[in-house]
Amino acid sequence: MLSDFYKQNENDTIYWIDDLDNVGSHLFSFDKKKIYNLFEDYPDNLSKEEKEIFDKENPYWKEFFKNRQD
Repeated sequence: MLSDFYKQNENDTIYWIDDLDNVGSHLFSFDKKKIYNLFEDYPDNLSKEEKEIFDKENPYWKEFFKNRQD
């Protein structure tokens, strides 16, 4: 069961979604339509623009996944 979309910071582009049925999943969306799973989709399934936005708004995750970077 997914909860509402929310932003970590008011000016962010990315919406995060809590998945109440799956502890530890990290779901996010740019448009509230297509939902990405952080551990499955980052960075390969994001467009170049989406990745740039994600990295800017989430430096922790960019560093966490530095071994996945081009």
